[in-house]
Amino acid sequence: MPRVLLIEDDPAVREGVRLALRRQGHDVAAVETGEEGLERLVPFRPDVVLLDLMLPGMSGLDVCRRIRAAHQIPIIMATARADDMDVIVGLEAGADDYMVKPVRAPILQARIRAVLRRMSTPATPGVPSVETHDELTIDRAGLEVTLRGEPVALALSEMRLLLTLSASPGRVLSRQQLLEAVWDHSYHGDIRLVDACVKRLRLKMSEPAGDPRYIETVRGFGYRFRSR
Repeated sequence: MPRVLLIEDDPAVREGVRLALRRQGHDVAAVETGEEGLERLVPFRPDVVLLDLMLPGMSGLDVCRRIRAAHQIPIIMATARADDMDVIVGLEAGADDYMVKPVRAPILQARIRAVLRRMSTPATPGVPSVETHDELTIDRAGLEVTLRGEPVALALSEMRLLLTLSASPGRVLSRQQLLEAVWDHSYHGDIRLVDACVKRLRLKMSEPAGDPRYIETVRGFGYRFRSR
């Protein structure tokens, strides 16, 4: 039974989402504040965190950063506005996906199912399970990445994005192709998920801002992986 940690300060929304998830067979821990959510994180061991961006006390962004600093649990962020800045800041803080309130149960369930499917990363035919690109080593079977011999802690979406791009070095993949391959989304408006994830991935891989070594931007289209 998938476990969902719900962090939402609105009691009506919290109870409605909790009941909807329980009807779908999820084990749900619902809390009001970010502080409570962080306290429940380790003992509850959720498979997914559903996090409201606007929280009393510790903000949703701070909660997201705290979770991501120590755990690679998938985080779905809920925001009251579809404003680009709100969404982008949340994604750059480490969220794997986002939803705009009011949260509709069927869409939420679809997003959770998509996140859980991503946790299983099948082998790519014709691609070795362990590959080295200059100072970067990717273990596809073990889902581990090292840079200059040091492990790189990647969130689920970051790992999936890197595996997808590196499976075909030199091939340009559009943002839409990456969105569908990594996030199981088809809505064009969600391509900001791709850009925010690339930014986080480059930061963790110590990519130079002006001359990225591995993930190259193809302006106006998408990205490609290059192996030097």
